[in-house]
Amino acid sequence: MNKRLFTFLIILCCVIAVTAVLTSLKNKNHVPLSSNKPARIVSLAPDITEILFALGLDEKIVAVSSDSDYPPETAKKDKVGTFWQPNTEAVIASKPDLVIAQWFEQQKAVADSLNRLGYPVLILKMEKIDELFTSIQKIGDAAGSPQAAVKLLDNIHNQLNALQSKCKSAEKVKVLWVVQNEPLRIAGRNTFINEMIELAGGENAIGPAIQQYPHIGTEQLLAGGADVIIQSAMKTDNIEKEQQAAENFWSRWPSLPAVKNKRIYVVNGDSILRLGPRLPRGLEIIAHCLHPEIFPEGTNAGK
Repeated sequence: MNKRLFTFLIILCCVIAVTAVLTSLKNKNHVPLSSNKPARIVSLAPDITEILFALGLDEKIVAVSSDSDYPPETAKKDKVGTFWQPNTEAVIASKPDLVIAQWFEQQKAVADSLNRLGYPVLILKMEKIDELFTSIQKIGDAAGSPQAAVKLLDNIHNQLNALQSKCKSAEKVKVLWVVQNEPLRIAGRNTFINEMIELAGGENAIGPAIQQYPHIGTEQLLAGGADVIIQSAMKTDNIEKEQQAAENFWSRWPSLPAVKNKRIYVVNGDSILRLGPRLPRGLEIIAHCLHPEIFPEGTNAGK
């Protein structure tokens, strides 16, 4: 092969490789490189909506998912479909200059379509607490409010540290976090719920499992020996009724420590199951259930 041609091919390959890497970096989170601050932001998930409001971006939020219900100001925003079924046409009609979505199939498909149409999109993965912290900073950077993100993160960290310090001296209790009763499905150890349980000075009553939210049978339930059972309310307008229903359901296992000692809690899950700025409030609710002697007042598990 001609030496000059060979050199040219080597240079060409290098250029192609570098271009591919730069393109990959640019599109990693589907946010085009831009120095302009977005003025019209669309959120496709309730937790993302909460982060945007917590960052003080209220006036820039033009539309949110229909299941975004906190803070109350979300009621005034246009809706663009549900968390599980975003409406691409509604998003486009909002004329966004930044769309923020989560990294799962339904939302990612919509986000990819929007990106191909030229809309700036930020896709986030938020399944663990550390990923929440990273996402808050990414949202702050993409929305042109990096300092607000730093301030919010400091506030969350300070609250979590204070709550965790109060729980450190407490005796660990075994916790069963119930996702659904029939069939019985619980939060496993590879979940952010498990992270919250451990931060609150507890340990998961069920050992490692392949699934994040495994189904368990009676034998495994009794072997776990849960000291505390927590399940989130299906509806928040009548938690007392759901509490009574839960106590009736669990009465079939009277030997279980949580049942024997009447330590069954039905809680409002929004503050806990929605991984967002209200994380410290969620931890406080769990800590109250686990250590009422340390958190005797100011926290009502059902609220």
